[in-house]
Amino acid sequence: MANPYQVTPPPPPPAPRRRSGSNVVAVIVLAVVIIGGYFLMQSLRKDDDGKPTASPSASPSTKPTAKDPGSPESSSDTSSSWKVGDCGGPDPSKAPDGYKRAGCSDSGATFKAIDIKEASILPNAVQCPPGTDLMIKVSISYGGKGSGIPTNTVCGRNLSGDHPGDAGAGGGQLVKGDCVTSQAKEVACGGSGAQKVLGLVKTKSECPSGTTDPISLTIAIGRPYDVICTDG
Repeated sequence: MANPYQVTPPPPPPAPRRRSGSNVVAVIVLAVVIIGGYFLMQSLRKDDDGKPTASPSASPSTKPTAKDPGSPESSSDTSSSWKVGDCGGPDPSKAPDGYKRAGCSDSGATFKAIDIKEASILPNAVQCPPGTDLMIKVSISYGGKGSGIPTNTVCGRNLSGDHPGDAGAGGGQLVKGDCVTSQAKEVACGGSGAQKVLGLVKTKSECPSGTTDPISLTIAIGRPYDVICTDG
């Protein structure tokens, strides 16, 4: 017969649960965020007066190549307030790739902005209008170091009568009406081996009538075309 006064012991406590792998992942993600935030704050450090300073982000000129024809001259400026109609010229203090704004009547002015494009980290993504003789990458950096943050691209046309960006002149970005060699190198039209560009498309099937020698290019991220349609 069971003892009516016997006390039943409490059940044992549940075994502690093991931490799941998701907790470990969360800790790693948190550490990455903290470290990334630290370096971001370092890059945005300020001067003694508490104001960030802009510093130049000059990059070497990019010449047209067979793999990437028509790439523009690439230079830099540190002002982000360019407008269409502004003029500019070389900045001796930031030679050889530095440019600065100047009055269009100033002796140092060499070009006028004919368009302002949004910046892109992809070098081939920015397409200026025909007649662009040079492209200025506008960037700003904080603390006086680093390559800077791209803000805009200035499409400039020379104030002089020299316009390599005109169709057929052999310079600037590749546009319809330019000429290239069989190796896709841009050249001035009228020379030996020059083939007229009839179109810039993604596939050969998109080439316009009259195309006899479509040139397929090495794929480049951001470039709006992969085939140069020429008349051979």
